[in-house]
Amino acid sequence: MTPIFRRKTIIRDISWLAFNERVLQEAEDKTVPLKERIFFLGIFSNNLDEFFRVRVATLNRMVKLGTRARMHLEHDPARILEEIQEKVINQQNTFEKIWADILREMKREGIHLVNEKKLNALQQKFVLDYFNEQVRSSIVPLMIESIHSFPVLNDKSIYLACTLSKSDKSIPQRFALLSVPVRILSRFVILPSKKDEHSIILLEDVIRFCLPHLFSFFGYDNFTAHVIKITRDAEIDIDNDVSTTLIQKIEKGLKNRKKGKPVRFVYDKDIPPALLTYLVKRMGLSHKDNIIAGGRIHNFKDFMNFPDSVFKQKSLRKKPFTHPLLTEANSVSSVVMEKDIMLHFPYHSFNSIIDLLREAAIDPEVVSIKITCYRLAPRSKIINALTNAVRNGKQVTAVIELRARFDEEANLMWKRELEDAGVKVLIGQPNMKIHAKLCLIKKRVRNTSIHYGFVSTGNLNEKTALTYGDHCLLTSDRHIMADVNRIFTYLESPKTREKLLLSCKHLLVSPLTMRRKIMAMINREIKLAQKKKHASIVLKVNSLSDESLIKKLTEAAIAGVEIKMIIRGICCMFTENSAFTIPVQAISIVDEYLEHARVMIFHNGGDEKMYISSADWMVRNIDHRVEAACPIYEEYIREELRQIIQIQLSDNIKARILDNEQNNQYVNPRNTKKVRSQVETYQYLFGKLQPAENLPAIPAEEPVEK
Repeated sequence: MTPIFRRKTIIRDISWLAFNERVLQEAEDKTVPLKERIFFLGIFSNNLDEFFRVRVATLNRMVKLGTRARMHLEHDPARILEEIQEKVINQQNTFEKIWADILREMKREGIHLVNEKKLNALQQKFVLDYFNEQVRSSIVPLMIESIHSFPVLNDKSIYLACTLSKSDKSIPQRFALLSVPVRILSRFVILPSKKDEHSIILLEDVIRFCLPHLFSFFGYDNFTAHVIKITRDAEIDIDNDVSTTLIQKIEKGLKNRKKGKPVRFVYDKDIPPALLTYLVKRMGLSHKDNIIAGGRIHNFKDFMNFPDSVFKQKSLRKKPFTHPLLTEANSVSSVVMEKDIMLHFPYHSFNSIIDLLREAAIDPEVVSIKITCYRLAPRSKIINALTNAVRNGKQVTAVIELRARFDEEANLMWKRELEDAGVKVLIGQPNMKIHAKLCLIKKRVRNTSIHYGFVSTGNLNEKTALTYGDHCLLTSDRHIMADVNRIFTYLESPKTREKLLLSCKHLLVSPLTMRRKIMAMINREIKLAQKKKHASIVLKVNSLSDESLIKKLTEAAIAGVEIKMIIRGICCMFTENSAFTIPVQAISIVDEYLEHARVMIFHNGGDEKMYISSADWMVRNIDHRVEAACPIYEEYIREELRQIIQIQLSDNIKARILDNEQNNQYVNPRNTKKVRSQVETYQYLFGKLQPAENLPAIPAEEPVEK
């Protein structure tokens, strides 16, 4: 297919697929430990599921809008869907080749993923016993030909589509469907094996082996079973019924999501044609619904939890360590009251955040705690600290974003738990997500109010803090905290206190001031470049898709501003242009940790402006969410952040070039020192903890030819 014609920016969804291809590259890279390669295949699969549930579902809706959709997209959404289909199929073929290679590598290490046809006598008995004791009670086969209304298939589940037949054809062939109970049982069952070997069978293959026992009373003697899965539109429609609360709308939306329109149907390519035709017809699908043939295994996202115990080679990942300014401190808050601290996750321990909140919960001088919560850990220590603060007489306010995609149900649960404990819970605004990561702690010392807290680029989630690269500024700076206080006051009464966001003098705040101030800083660099003075912009975000900001960056590059960008995911800017005075450096780093931080650095004529931010450069973040970008004033932190960014810009092992075609070519190390930025960043930050001679050796694997 000829690629869709070029426009002002690269199509967002095509750029996202290029990002997911980078994830696939990590699975393909033989220098990556085997366990991690499987993990990246799981991430790729999970990402693709969410892409179909959200983006493809949105494009399908736009197809129905016809010409009105073109006004927004500048393209026919149907053509974008066609290109998505082609790219996804190509990536899926690459996926299958990588998986076949990984299976061979696993076999060489004595790890065998066996199916129901490869079990020895001992393993057969084990599987049958396991099925009878653990599995049988968790599955209910559906004889689908006897059901008037075809069952609604859950898009987070996998199903076995079964054919039951008799060798002598004395009874008619029948079809059955059963859900594989991966929410109740592990997808992976470790079997009895030879010494120094590990055999693993998937749960669906356990069921396949036991089909004769499951359907024995029907009198059939031939059974086939093939995995199928459905992906549904995951958008939650919020209607405008003023008599319905936001909570009721979210609850209704969660129920409707389970019945969302199918946007993809994936099946085992070896499924009998008659069964496939029957399923497609009963589900009301057509060729436009992304009906995709795949391999034997689906829902590969479960492979993110592949058993650790079977692998000899372990991850290079190191444990987080405590920030050097906090290692000998009596309390985190006492240090923060004297000096700003920047925590860099996952290198620094998230426990310092937990400790800060725990200390506030029991400090007699602390009056109140205010905090925003977007995504929390399943067993959140943040929640524990907040509820303990209430028990100790503190006024606690928590902003819970109920529309955090795929965390809606969990956040509803946290809302109820916090309210039961006496926390004042705010649930945001009807048309605007609260995405800023803020905390404000107020204490009274000798009749004087003192504020301290933090501003972060990432979620307050101790689980993801182990793998997400983020920055968190702990500070008692009165200017920063005054702006944070204004944001919380606004959130408590948004209709009457919107002007408070406009009065923020230090933080850049979406949706009212961030765009204007970013534009002003870029314009400042343009004017300096036009005067032949040094001008530069360093930008690190997850996604760059805002057309106005891209246009301004393009203008800056033409004017002679030096632009360096680190963009993990979507990059809609054409980064190569013969009109650029200085070539734009744009890279994406995909490695063991997820690069999640947002950083902006403007040279500003030598008076450098540096910010960390919760906002990506996307329309939704800049114009339709409450976000905060925080200035960094302490010079030692500024230098630390500069060093980390420079290390990342120097990456020549895990960095890919974001060119106009988004081909994901690796940065060529040439004859320079090989730099794997996440390893180098750990070394740099750990080096601040102890003398260089005590640093642990962290080997950077030699990459294969890319």
